[in-house]
Amino acid sequence: MLRKIAITAASVLALSGAALAAGGGEQHIEDVAFSFEGPFGKYDEHQLQRGLQVYTEVCAGCHGMKLVPIRSLSDEGGPHLPEDQVRAYATQFTAIDKDTGEEREATPNDFFPKSALENAPDLSLMAKARAGFHGPYGTGINQFLRGIGGPEYIVSILTGYTGHEVEQAGTTFYENSAFPGGLIAMSPPLADGQVEYADGHDNSAHHMAEDVAAFLMWAAEPKMMARKQAGFVAVLFIGLLTVLLYLTNKRLWAPHKGKKKVQA
Repeated sequence: MLRKIAITAASVLALSGAALAAGGGEQHIEDVAFSFEGPFGKYDEHQLQRGLQVYTEVCAGCHGMKLVPIRSLSDEGGPHLPEDQVRAYATQFTAIDKDTGEEREATPNDFFPKSALENAPDLSLMAKARAGFHGPYGTGINQFLRGIGGPEYIVSILTGYTGHEVEQAGTTFYENSAFPGGLIAMSPPLADGQVEYADGHDNSAHHMAEDVAAFLMWAAEPKMMARKQAGFVAVLFIGLLTVLLYLTNKRLWAPHKGKKKVQA
């Protein structure tokens, strides 16, 4: 029995190693210092606005965000766009009217559209879905203190193209050092200078990847900052309550605790 288990395990390991070798080897996830990492991290409002621009001009043609309401773009802690800009932004999309069933111009109360292609994953929860499974820190306390890996994974995918292409069964795959297996069907989406930022920020492919990854992290965790603040207040309250209980306990038991007798 043990021999069969050992043979099976060895076979699985051998097949896994062969698959990794065929697909380009081990994943490489880059470490990125995002402003929202750590227990006191916060979203950078201007970075989220740039990330929204990258998503709109580059990603939205294929990928949707069907779980994100357009009105949330004006929320504090997010891109925090003025309401008139959010209304103007919504008009570039269409939605199905619930009453008439007809297509109409989208409003801020509608959600972002679904993905335009069947094989293009929705990006609403992409950063959160990859959290804990990828990233330079692994699991444990490092993820709480520094980062959860999801945004780093997105940046690594967007910047991990090696330039090599492989054709299989009439389909072109692109070698990517961060994608599982090493080959991805999506062509390189970003190039230096592809998006012109209004604030004049560096628009290299790497910086655009960081900006859109931060935006997708916000899309997956729009209440992260409020959650961190609530957690911090809860920790302070628990700490204060612990001190008060300790002092109360000492005061209540002080009359009943005499000094220890010294034995002769």
